Amino acid sequence: MQDAQGVGWSRETHLSAELLESVRGLNNRFLDLAAAQSGRSSSGEWSESIPVGLSAAVSAQIAPLSAAQKAAAANCPYALFDLRFRDDGHWRTRFGDAGRWSVADSAPVHADRLDFVRLALFFAWHVASAGKVAAQLLLGMHEGTVAAFRTASIDCLPALAATEAVHLTARWNDCPAYWGALADAAARPNAAGLRKIQLYGLQLAAAARLT
Repeated sequence: MQDAQGVGWSRETHLSAELLESVRGLNNRFLDLAAAQSGRSSSGEWSESIPVGLSAAVSAQIAPLSAAQKAAAANCPYALFDLRFRDDGHWRTRFGDAGRWSVADSAPVHADRLDFVRLALFFAWHVASAGKVAAQLLLGMHEGTVAAFRTASIDCLPALAATEAVHLTARWNDCPAYWGALADAAARPNAAGLRKIQLYGLQLAAAARLT
């Protein structure tokens, strides 16, 4: 089912199946972090909270989702996470300061959060290298952010992850209605309803590009 949906998203968004598969995998990992924000895993065990900017109510909706339900929710043709990709000034400054900061300059962060941000930045660098349209559609990047990533060297990314992990948030975290609807639809055996909510995310992404 997911492979078939991935082909459908590829046709609708004109993005490669490989990029969509990668963003789906990152989304799945991010939903695990979002569930951990509530302090409870899908097994019901308590764990260390990892804040990602969602309300406690939304995190509580995500936490009980099964692995299959999270995978279904993650199958979006866009990222469910954000690292200030719309803030091109921030990224020009960060890459401009490369070499002046180190891992020691960063604040301590949860290991799972750091691992995710490291992967997300490598993916962002790869997508930006592929062209600004893909980066804008998948990650909501500003054109200036795309340019900053394209001029960056790959070897600066590990240290950058350590300093930027604090900025990881849920995309559209100011729209709890979207997140609540996504979690609710994923919890129900209704693929059409889930796809409708995921298509709404495309509208949010398009609206953000106009601001």
